[in-house]
Amino acid sequence: QVQLVESGGGSVQAGGSLRLSCAASGDTYSNSYMAWFRQAPGKGREGVATIQSDGGTSYADSVKGRFTISKDNAKNTLYLQMNSLKPEDTAMYYCAADRIAWLLLPNYRNWGQGTQVTVSS
Repeated sequence: QVQLVESGGGSVQAGGSLRLSCAASGDTYSNSYMAWFRQAPGKGREGVATIQSDGGTSYADSVKGRFTISKDNAKNTLYLQMNSLKPEDTAMYYCAADRIAWLLLPNYRNWGQGTQVTVSS
């Protein structure tokens, strides 16, 4: 099992940037497949970006070219750099980890508590 704690959310104007962090502790070696999800009010949880144990990444079409997922293995920390933010990016953002490569499916067994991102127009 792995414990995940997100930080870095906040309020920004459209076009701005934020960097989210997710500090992982516990069995990080086994749970090496990680991802960022988001959930807006009244909507389902949406996969945003994922990173595999070999460093491979994938993104939702809605964030390609604007968001970058990365991982610092020495610090056991996952990041999401978000640029050119839009009002439709407003959501609670969660990081997730698992032993299985779920990619952008919300089937991960380990979740953080979330950090709120609000983008105003």
